[in-house]
Amino acid sequence: MKSETCFRWLLIPALIVVLAAGFSVPSAMAEKVIIGALNDMTGATSDVGKDYALGIAEAYRYVNDNGGINGKEIKLYQFDYGYRIPEALTKYNLFKRLKCSLVQGWGTGDTEALSPTVTKDKMPYVSASYSAHLTDPKKTPYNLFFSTDYSTNARAALTAWYDKVWPTKADYQKRKPRFLCSYMFASPYCSAPIKAVKDQAVLLGFEVGPDQDVSLLALDTKSQVLGMKDFKPDVVWHGNTTMSVAATLRDAYALDLGADHIINNWGFDENLPRLAGEAAEGAIGAAPCAFFGENVPLMDKVMEYAKKYNPGIPAEKRLIRTIQGWGNVLIATEAMKRADKEGSLAGEGILKKGFETMADWPIGLGASPVTYTATDHRPAGQVNIYKWEKGKFDLLERVDMKGRWSEKWEKEWLGW
Repeated sequence: MKSETCFRWLLIPALIVVLAAGFSVPSAMAEKVIIGALNDMTGATSDVGKDYALGIAEAYRYVNDNGGINGKEIKLYQFDYGYRIPEALTKYNLFKRLKCSLVQGWGTGDTEALSPTVTKDKMPYVSASYSAHLTDPKKTPYNLFFSTDYSTNARAALTAWYDKVWPTKADYQKRKPRFLCSYMFASPYCSAPIKAVKDQAVLLGFEVGPDQDVSLLALDTKSQVLGMKDFKPDVVWHGNTTMSVAATLRDAYALDLGADHIINNWGFDENLPRLAGEAAEGAIGAAPCAFFGENVPLMDKVMEYAKKYNPGIPAEKRLIRTIQGWGNVLIATEAMKRADKEGSLAGEGILKKGFETMADWPIGLGASPVTYTATDHRPAGQVNIYKWEKGKFDLLERVDMKGRWSEKWEKEWLGW
């Protein structure tokens, strides 16, 4: 059977190494569905972005191998934009010229900057930014993602610590627990859930201390940790990505901060204990899906495609980021399949007859089933909170934010 290469990699040459392998599909899939993808493989979040980019590519290969979009072949154009917002805007304009049906985005800053444009263009934009700012369809109707949003994750992580850890402390019921935040102030990703997690702290009765400004590229955070010690926190929220969080945990351990650590999902992965060592023991974090290799539905395919298309990267070096890439690909392609069956494989059709028809749709991958409605694009309300302990990630608590605070979920928390 004649075959043809269906992915065209337009990454800059230096980055083609791990992603350039083409693959073949039956020529019978004559029609094409074009997808654009922005990834960070060289910028400030590349510590988590490289593995995510691999997951995006491998997942689209899996979808094509299983019939594409109802028989239509997917062609993926994937770029490294170095976490630079101007570059993201430039590449988005290229995606429009390429007549992309949907874009897989990356960072919060560029996703939020592009949101008015994608709304005007009616371009479905599935991002790795899980900012709650992108969940209100009245403001950002074409922004979607598969994970619980950052604000829900942060609220859930603090709640899990309050439920499970605070009662074990000597000062429990003697005083309020003390809490502060460590993150890069200027980063839209890092700052996105800060208002929400502080609101949750007040709701649960915490004393909230001063924030600490820690760069995404930080390797030495001793001055910030010394600043934390003045407040004597019981628990610290970390809003950066893994490399920076690991540096902070190492310094907190060395300087005997004496606090527990709760971490946003992009700072909590298999590399954290590798980089932070014993300082990572007891760290708590939100996870939107299973870790790489866990025994959950579809993980066998994730591992099969990782081995098939990137055999030079051993399984023990792969991360939860791969799974997150698959999650966003699977919701995007499910939405396009539904829209295509209705004869509406274009922006508004993908949104209305695709995404917004999903109700408790099971992704697999250890992720919560997703629901999107015309008035609420928060995919789910339950968050798995894990703890790194004795060499493995253990589920600490599955926090049902939607069920536990149903009135606030319905009337107050959407969009921030």
